[in-house]
Amino acid sequence: MASSRPRISILGSLNIDLVSYVPHHPLPGETLTSSHFAASPGGKGANQAVACGKLSRTAALADPSADVAMLGAVGSDSYGEALRAGLTSCGVDASGVQVRQDARTGIAVIIVDEPSGQNRIILSPEANHSLLPAHFATLPGPKPDLLIMQLEIPFDTVMQALAAAKAAAVPVLLNPAPAQALPPHAYDGLAHLVVNETEAALLSGCGESDLDDLPGLQRVGALFVEWGVRNVVVTLGGRGVYYFTKDGGSVLVPALKTSVVDTTAAGDTFIGSYALAAVKAGAGNFDIDTAVRAANRACAITVSRKGAQASIPWRDELQ
Repeated sequence: MASSRPRISILGSLNIDLVSYVPHHPLPGETLTSSHFAASPGGKGANQAVACGKLSRTAALADPSADVAMLGAVGSDSYGEALRAGLTSCGVDASGVQVRQDARTGIAVIIVDEPSGQNRIILSPEANHSLLPAHFATLPGPKPDLLIMQLEIPFDTVMQALAAAKAAAVPVLLNPAPAQALPPHAYDGLAHLVVNETEAALLSGCGESDLDDLPGLQRVGALFVEWGVRNVVVTLGGRGVYYFTKDGGSVLVPALKTSVVDTTAAGDTFIGSYALAAVKAGAGNFDIDTAVRAANRACAITVSRKGAQASIPWRDELQ
């Protein structure tokens, strides 16, 4: 029997995060001793799927508000098994995660500066780059109510999936990270563009300093809307979140005060919470202001904890 719940599909990367916590980011040639090391499931795609999964249900996996499915690839190794199991444990359908016999699972080496909580990441894509455009001539079923994508899998594959979604009238939330320029057609009809300051500057062709004040943010938001985006969201770290909509909404929402331990997966948590609000609203009545403020609250919990997927809260932790 088909579910009556809205469905979110996430096409993206799955990595194992190898995380070292250090007193400061190392200088060239410097060797540091970490205070703590952890190996845990990660990858922007998997993190966003877990965020959707955890934020849509309780820690007991009860009363889900949405069905969440992950599309991606891992290697035939223990890391791949751990990633698939981790998704399932968070209420995510992992049947769309392909196991590549001839590839390794993606790896992300992450260094976290403990005093600030800021991270630096080195990514080895491995099996993630086996996802080819030909695999997404059409979107895998069941048809989702929202498709979420990033740029940690091959760029041409993302563009093909974007075209397939448009042909199937599936709204897309695009988080173009790591940042790289997009062709004009990528913006045309895009339901949600979620970017940080660096990504907003690169995609719009402006400097990051142009985003230092509200008029600059308004100019960038208006530019993306002019290109065809319906909802533009720019995350600004400690400054908060700015949004600009096709309907003329434009607000800078301040960040919530919290103790920052580790910023890993903060943006992914934001996207998970925001996406759930979008599919709950359906085709109309999407309240972007409420969605952004709820996502801010979820992020405040994530950054107060160590780790990626483990730091993302369950729905009952928000209450």
